[in-house]
Amino acid sequence: MSGSAAVPDLSPYDAVLLVSFGGPEAAADVVPFLRNVTRGRGIPDERLAEVGEHYSLFGGRSPINDQCRALLAALSAEFDRRGISLPLAWGNRNWDPYLKDAVAELEAAGHRRVLAVITSAYPSYSSCRQYRENLYDAAADTKITVDRLRHYANHPGFVEASVDAVIEALGRLDDAAEPRLIFVTHSIPTAMAEPSGDGGYEEWHRTVLAEVTRRVEQRTGRSFTGELTYCSRSGPPSQPWLEPDINDRLAELAGEGVTSVVAVPIGFISDHMEVIYDLDTEAAATAEKLGLGFVRAGTAGVHAAFVSGLVDLMVERAAAARGEDPDRPVAAGHPGWYECPVDCCRNLREPDRPALCQRSTQEAAQ
Repeated sequence: MSGSAAVPDLSPYDAVLLVSFGGPEAAADVVPFLRNVTRGRGIPDERLAEVGEHYSLFGGRSPINDQCRALLAALSAEFDRRGISLPLAWGNRNWDPYLKDAVAELEAAGHRRVLAVITSAYPSYSSCRQYRENLYDAAADTKITVDRLRHYANHPGFVEASVDAVIEALGRLDDAAEPRLIFVTHSIPTAMAEPSGDGGYEEWHRTVLAEVTRRVEQRTGRSFTGELTYCSRSGPPSQPWLEPDINDRLAELAGEGVTSVVAVPIGFISDHMEVIYDLDTEAAATAEKLGLGFVRAGTAGVHAAFVSGLVDLMVERAAAARGEDPDRPVAAGHPGWYECPVDCCRNLREPDRPALCQRSTQEAAQ
């Protein structure tokens, strides 16, 4: 780091906490992990074992924890580059290291004001409020105060990483015809999507999709059609979820004469199980059966622009916490919220369950 460069100010925060979903790391972990994920729904172990079968293709090990370790290492290196000395911790919602344990360890080490970096970039119940509910549970009996970064899918760092990934994928596609860009995210129940806050789950994805497509066109000098599809649907068939499923859409595209596609997993920041199974395994097999050329673009992962962007977001959030009015850069759309209204992204099962990082409806209206 240059001796003349100012060290970024992250006060009032004295620690940063990476908050993730968690995943099994061995075959014996799969059913206990799924019990954690589905707690309160009364799903029998036999059904959980069926649901967890796709983990067996990868030795019972989800990639997500290793990806969190890689992201922590990349953030630590970026901290070192900028001269930031705050500790980085890590806690999961559903598997070791558990969020509650991580918060307890931070408290025991004397930390009191923590900034959470959630490994989910969009607003919705499952990608925002549920994390905030778990943060509330983890911090409820401690002296720690937790804030979080704003939703960041439209931040320039995430968008730049996505654009680079699409261009790299296009270079791997052996097809002279114009490929279709199939952007993919996790499906959620339509009842959950309708009340999702901060502009809405679908709107955020469509905004990012349009901006990534525009920038890819700008850099390549070619025209592309981009569209949004979904993966990882679960729940009873009677419950409506966001559609179309990527496999269904691939079949339609083949019928329309499309000959190749690039799957772009903009709903995920790294290669989660939904990416390596739902896309690399299932969707790739569907495309092969249909005779479609198929490549999958990378996720943001530890792309330099994404990692640097997360640290920029930390610096921005710290300035806001100090009462300043920092710039809130976006590649498209509007800046995400630091705090959500109490009735945002409602918990349909437990509507009164408390969550951190929120403000009253009256405050939100001002």
